[in-house]
Amino acid sequence: MSATTAERVPMFSSFGIRNYRLFWTGGFISNIGTWMARIAQDWLVLTVLTANSAVALGLTTALQFLPIAVLAPYAGSLADRFSKRKVLMITQAALAVTGLLLAGLVIGGVVELWHVYLLATVQGIAAAFDGPARQAMAPEMVSEQLIPNAVGLNTTSFHAARLVGPAVAGLSIAWWGVGPALLFNGFSFIAVLVALAMMDEGELTPSPRAKAKGSIMAGLRYVKSRPDIMMLMFLVFMLGTFGLNFQITNALMATSVFHVGADSYGVLSSIMACGSLAAGLVAARRTELRLRLIMAALAAFAVSCLLLAVAPGYLWYAVLLVPAGFASLTVMTAANASVQLSTTPVMRGRVMALYQAIFLGGTPLGAPLIGWVGDVWGPRWTVAIGGIMCGIAVAVAVAYVVRQSGWDVMPWRNHRPDAVLVEDFEDAR
Repeated sequence: MSATTAERVPMFSSFGIRNYRLFWTGGFISNIGTWMARIAQDWLVLTVLTANSAVALGLTTALQFLPIAVLAPYAGSLADRFSKRKVLMITQAALAVTGLLLAGLVIGGVVELWHVYLLATVQGIAAAFDGPARQAMAPEMVSEQLIPNAVGLNTTSFHAARLVGPAVAGLSIAWWGVGPALLFNGFSFIAVLVALAMMDEGELTPSPRAKAKGSIMAGLRYVKSRPDIMMLMFLVFMLGTFGLNFQITNALMATSVFHVGADSYGVLSSIMACGSLAAGLVAARRTELRLRLIMAALAAFAVSCLLLAVAPGYLWYAVLLVPAGFASLTVMTAANASVQLSTTPVMRGRVMALYQAIFLGGTPLGAPLIGWVGDVWGPRWTVAIGGIMCGIAVAVAVAYVVRQSGWDVMPWRNHRPDAVLVEDFEDAR
C-alpha cells in the first residue's frame, strides 16, 4: 500500500502536461455545474415537489447511485477494452442531454417527482460507465510518479468547484428559481467534450487492452486475491454509505433544525468544500500513502460527524463542516491513489470500477436509510449515524491489521511485553 518516492513533488506538477491541463480544466467547469445541479435538485425535491420529505430525497439519491453498483463490473470491463477517451465522450454527452432535459422540464413548469426519479436513474447509468474510464485515464496522461499528484489535483478540481457551485446555486435559486442552476449544469458538460476533442492521442500512454472473454470475472478474482485493496474498499464503503450523505443531512439540518433558506443551505456545501479543497492540495504533494493515514483520517471524520450532530447552531455546524470535509477528502484521495498505484495497468479499469461501485454504490443502501432516520429520529441522528458507523469501520480495520501482524491487543493475557503495532498494511501481510 505504500507508494514512496525520495521527496515530495511540486503541487502542480501534472499541469506541465498539456493533455492533463485540458482534462482538468474541462472537468473543473463541469464540476461547477454538477454541484449547482446537486443543490438545485435536492432543493427541488425537498421544497417544491414534496413537503420536506427526507425519504423522497434519499430515494432520488439512491436511484442516482444504484446503477453504479449494478453496472460496475461491465463498466470496468468496457474501460479496459476500449479507448477511455472515447468512452468518456459518449458518457459526457449522455449526461449533458439528461441535465438539459431536467432543466427544460423545470423551466417549462411541468416537472413532476417521477421525472426526477427517472432522469436520476438515467444519469446514474451514464455515471456508472463514466467513472471507471475517468479514473483509469489519469495514469494514461501522467507518469507513475505523478499519479498521486494527478489524483490529488483531480480532487482539488472537484472541491474547488464545490466552493463555487453550491453558493452560486443557492443565490441562483433564491433570485431566479431552480431552473437556471440546472440549465448551467447541462451546458457545462460541453467543456469536457471540447477538452477531450482537443487532446493529443499521441501523447497518451494507453494501458494494455483486456480480452473480452472472462474479463469481468478476472477483475473480481484479482480483487479477491488482494486483501490490501479489499480493506481499502471496505473503508470507503463505510464512508460512502453512511458518512457522505451531506446532500441529505445538510438539507435536513438547514430546513428542519436551523430554519434557513436556500442561500444559507448552499453556503454549507461551500464551507465544507473549504476543508476538502485544503485536503486536495495537501494530497497533490503527497507521495507516501499508508493505511495508517487513511484510518486516522476516517477516525477524525467520525469524531467530526458526532460533533456536527450536537452543534448548537447554524454557525457552529458550518465551522465543524471544515474538518469533516478535510478528513473525508483525505480518506478518498489516499485510498483512490493507493488502489491505482498498486493495481496492474491491464486490470486498472475493472478494479477502479469495483472501487467506484463499493464507494458510491453503497449510497442506494445508505441514502434511503439516512432519509428514514431523518423522518423518524430527527435530522441530528442522520449525521450521528455516519460518525458511529465510520468509527466502527476504523475499529475493524485496526483489529484486522493487528491480527495480520500477530500483535496481541491484550498483551497482559499472554505476558508479551515486546509486542509492537505495525504502521503499514504491507508490513502486516
